[in-house]
Amino acid sequence: MVLINNAVCAYIHFFCFFVHTERASLPRNMIENSMFEEEPDVVDLAKDSTAFPGFPALDPDEVVYEPRSSRLLVRGLGENDLDDEEEDYESSARLLGMSFMNRSSARSPSSSPYTRQAPPRSCSCPSTRKLVVGVFILVLVSSMAMALYFLPGCTFTKAGCHKDNSSTPIEPVYPNSTTGEPFPWNEPRLPASVRPVNYNLSLTPNLTSKTFTGRTVINMMIQHDTKRVVLHSSDLNITKATFQVGKDKSVEVKVLEYKPWQLIAVSFPEDLKAGQVCVLTLEYKANLSNTYDGFYNSSYNDVTGAKRVLAATQFEPQAARKAFPCFDEPAFKATFLVRITREPEYITLSNMPKAKTTTLPSGLLEDEFEQTSVNMSTYLVAFIVANFTSVSRNVSNTLVSVYSVAEKKEHTHYALDAASKLLQFYNTIFDVDYPLRKLDLVAIPDFLAGAMENWGLITFRETTLLVGNQSSPLDKQLVANVVAHELAHQWFGNLVTMRWWNDLWLSEGFATYWQYTSLTTVFPQLYPGDEFLEVRFKAMAKDSLNSTHSVSVSSQMTSPEDVLEMFDSVTYEKGASLLLMLNSTLPDGQFRKGLIEYLNKYRGSNSVTDDLWNSLTQVCQESVSDMMRTWTLQKGFPLVTVSCKDGQVNLTQEPFLLSRENTTHTSSCLLVSCSAGSSALYFVSLLATLKVSDSVKWLKLNYMNTGFYIVHYGVEGWAALINTLKTDISSFTAHDRASLIHNMFALSRLGRVSFPQVLSLLGYLTKETETAPLKEALSQLSSVYRLLDKRPDPYLVSRMKGYILNLFGPLINSLDWGEEQSVSRQELRSALFEMACGLGQENCTDQAKVLYDQRTNSTQPKIIPGDLERVVFSVAAQSDSGWLSLLEAYGHTTYDSEKRKILQALASTQDTRRIVWILNAGLQGSIIQTQELPLLIGTVSDGFAGHLFVWNFVKENWDSIIEKFPLGSYPIQSIIKSTTSQFSTQMHLEEVQGFFSGLKERGHPMRSVQEALETIRLNQDWMDRNLPALRQSL
Repeated sequence: MVLINNAVCAYIHFFCFFVHTERASLPRNMIENSMFEEEPDVVDLAKDSTAFPGFPALDPDEVVYEPRSSRLLVRGLGENDLDDEEEDYESSARLLGMSFMNRSSARSPSSSPYTRQAPPRSCSCPSTRKLVVGVFILVLVSSMAMALYFLPGCTFTKAGCHKDNSSTPIEPVYPNSTTGEPFPWNEPRLPASVRPVNYNLSLTPNLTSKTFTGRTVINMMIQHDTKRVVLHSSDLNITKATFQVGKDKSVEVKVLEYKPWQLIAVSFPEDLKAGQVCVLTLEYKANLSNTYDGFYNSSYNDVTGAKRVLAATQFEPQAARKAFPCFDEPAFKATFLVRITREPEYITLSNMPKAKTTTLPSGLLEDEFEQTSVNMSTYLVAFIVANFTSVSRNVSNTLVSVYSVAEKKEHTHYALDAASKLLQFYNTIFDVDYPLRKLDLVAIPDFLAGAMENWGLITFRETTLLVGNQSSPLDKQLVANVVAHELAHQWFGNLVTMRWWNDLWLSEGFATYWQYTSLTTVFPQLYPGDEFLEVRFKAMAKDSLNSTHSVSVSSQMTSPEDVLEMFDSVTYEKGASLLLMLNSTLPDGQFRKGLIEYLNKYRGSNSVTDDLWNSLTQVCQESVSDMMRTWTLQKGFPLVTVSCKDGQVNLTQEPFLLSRENTTHTSSCLLVSCSAGSSALYFVSLLATLKVSDSVKWLKLNYMNTGFYIVHYGVEGWAALINTLKTDISSFTAHDRASLIHNMFALSRLGRVSFPQVLSLLGYLTKETETAPLKEALSQLSSVYRLLDKRPDPYLVSRMKGYILNLFGPLINSLDWGEEQSVSRQELRSALFEMACGLGQENCTDQAKVLYDQRTNSTQPKIIPGDLERVVFSVAAQSDSGWLSLLEAYGHTTYDSEKRKILQALASTQDTRRIVWILNAGLQGSIIQTQELPLLIGTVSDGFAGHLFVWNFVKENWDSIIEKFPLGSYPIQSIIKSTTSQFSTQMHLEEVQGFFSGLKERGHPMRSVQEALETIRLNQDWMDRNLPALRQSL
């Protein structure tokens, strides 16, 4: 959207398009041009034999996954992943070249372009003998070539060419199972020949020995004739297996296992026929997991100090196989009936309401839950054995309950209220009621993820679900955000599930979008719009790197590490940003109608991204796929450049990439929707010239930053905007002002503007009072300061510190330290005071010390406002007495949000002895839970004393860290980023590169490592470009 002064506005949105061989007619007011070539469609011959009528249909059981390096397919540049594509080109060229050589080498025995030519000044004729011999050889070679050419195709073996290729397919190579026998499947993805219909699960956990036994009965349907049943199992000791076909007698069968792919299989001498119903029964035993996935054991201390134990599950993305043998892929949906045996002092929970409880002869109790009324993917199954208590409320025919440990029951009421209101909102907005009779929200004391959307049994960290009466609105904002996100998943992710993890954004992008959209309606006092803007900026920071990925990636992604790395800000926040951009572009109400169509069409099943676009297209009567496909299939986002001369405005676009190694881009066309004053919306081509009147002094694109792109206005354009900010700040909304600050810093990192230009823009901040632009400026300047602080230039660091304090000083001095009700003002006050105290401003640190003393040493302890707790605790932690008193308070406080703030304060110390202690405590997990280790590492990394030490700690303890957190998981991504993102020297670049390249099997070639290396190089480049200007400007 273009904002023009004198009441002239233009709304601009940009869409990139693929070029198709046959272009569909464009909808009205849309103009399309090529930016990237679309990857050719890969046809599944097993499903669509009509695509190639000359070929017989293939049995899907024989359709195998083909690695990129072996595909005879030259892919388009849509993904911009040239490292992989170069491999494709090279392998394709070799295969094609070999084919041509075999068929034409006899005709062209010498085809080298480097044949030496005779000098032009001399000429000779061959003798008669040479001529005859030459003709004879030529005839002989030509005859042999023709004979070979017209021979029928054959397979050459030791026995010679004895059979036609068409009757002798190449035998596939199968890996060996754990017994040494061939495993009957040779792909990491499951075959499509068998579909589970129902699981009957019986589990008996022993919380004392930390073991469990299980019995899984899987009713399945044979889809295609096959001699094997292949499914997943990991770390399960299968003791007995039986198989039944139809009503035949059940027979014992042998189970083969291939551990590298976590697969098991049963083979049969005769084909299982399509349409047959079979039953596989597996009995097994295993240890409860000591990590945070699968069926894992945990413990906590109750209010008396006694140790309590529990068992809980975390199956997303691929850990259900650690609790029971299953078809552990999202597309293999089924119903589930769960039974859990427990001791009388515990309760059990699962996805469905409890049906009955039976007392066993051993004195144990067996809880049986109702069979799921919906088909579910395995990663959404959940069960818990624990000592929990609950509060409940009936909402729209659903019993909503919040569970916690007994002593924290009083902290559950806010979450119950939030969940009740949000459930009603989603039932209405989606026009599809929540399908289960109960919805449990459970706070688990030891839980790695923020939360998990298990259908009917959502699990949370205590800090993301529990808040007390004294908790600040900011703490409640966190709980409301997470609850809103997980409830949105009950529709997007659970009711309609992505077919494979490459389309994870259909779950997480939607949940993130609705998280902020729902809170805007249900809890507007929490100011969710400011936070949504902030996370969009963070997503752009990641997506501007060459090491990023597209929102929807290749379905050939199969390794567990690759799947885990999809859980990042591109999938979540960029996915949500694209939905925001689409909704702001479509006519009012069309986006919601399209989503309702999508939910109703695919409820209970699986979808891919194109299914979403098709549903929206059906409602909107315009090709949404044409608008959106490139946004999801290619990485990065556009940089739009504005130029204006003599009333004519030209807009051009290019990819915004901070690193341009091995990247190729073609031109693109942008769709622009514009508005002038109060006139109606109309569409123009971005390639056309936009005419404005002479009275227009400035242009502002991307109104409210609803589009996912950066805008560069050129020297004159920026000067006009800066002048307007200084003279009439109200000309722009707060989000537009934050957008200008963000864009200017991004262009500085790209090298398009100088840092003095950035400082010129920031000069207007002395008049700024709104949270969004001030927090964005604080965030950007803090990043620059931390980079400078880690380099040996104390003079420049001191000058930068002085600049920041002078810029924000008047505003800081105008704020008080008392209670503040506005969430927005709390966010701003907290950010400003943390910055000021962190930079050592005496007024700030003195006031923080006073508040801490009033809390701990006064006869009548004074409560610290919740939004100021972290800054007050951090100041206190810099002294010996304060650090020790905080450590003691950490062990006694029952408020989880307060506990986490104390932990961050303890990690902010600059005392290296205490840094050593707290990092080791987080790794060991006895005093500080290991789930908090990434938080500790990130906090220590920000400090001057700890940033090098924590990097050495990670290197020395890498093996222990990856035992607790899987490679590729979000905690590993966080640890790598926080410990390396502030390096800016060649020495550190080589050190980081050397460490990760030497890990071999202990370190998957993770995208987060490539991101870390790229970030260090970019930091180097930024320092080289801007240090001289900084020294001069500051």
